[in-house]
Amino acid sequence: MKVILLGAPGSGKGTQAAYITDKYDLPHISTGDLFRDNIKNQTPLGQKVKAIMDTGNLCPDDLTVAMVKERLKEKDCENGYLLDGFPRNLFQAGELDKIDAPDVVINIEVDLEKIEHRITGRRSCANCKNSFHVDFIGDREACPDCGGKLVIRKDDNAETVRERLAVYQAQTLPLEEYYSKQGKLVSVDGDKSIEEVFAQIVKVLG
Repeated sequence: MKVILLGAPGSGKGTQAAYITDKYDLPHISTGDLFRDNIKNQTPLGQKVKAIMDTGNLCPDDLTVAMVKERLKEKDCENGYLLDGFPRNLFQAGELDKIDAPDVVINIEVDLEKIEHRITGRRSCANCKNSFHVDFIGDREACPDCGGKLVIRKDDNAETVRERLAVYQAQTLPLEEYYSKQGKLVSVDGDKSIEEVFAQIVKVLG
């Protein structure tokens, strides 16, 4: 079973990916992890990516596709995969279809205004790394779990979030139509609880 998770930043893809990986024993492949692993292991692709990122530029599509292609050749992908964060645009989707096309694309739908509230309200503990939301903890500054200092991650500010959502709308939203035309897109309501969202996904995957 080959699955793609689509959804805007803050839609809960990472959480649902962990649930899916555990239940269906699929390798969870995220481009962020691929970048870090290739750079850390100093692979030829990783060296190229590092050189580009060191100049402040984004990794080009062809290198991203090449890393995904190499990852999909590994033994744990023989029975399928769970892709999170790839493809990000129509070019990457077309290249994936040439390499190893997905069976189903699950789109986690969440209102973009709610996503901005979700992300900008997140607080992370500098000590235990647990995350919380102001909707539940109010304006407290100490971690409810360990008493450590609660901080706002630098990319969780409103301006950065709006930029990320704008990029998502421009580049990734067209993938919904792309996969819908292939009959592979299934949307689930991401405004539900974590458990309810996962129940919808299980209904899709069987």
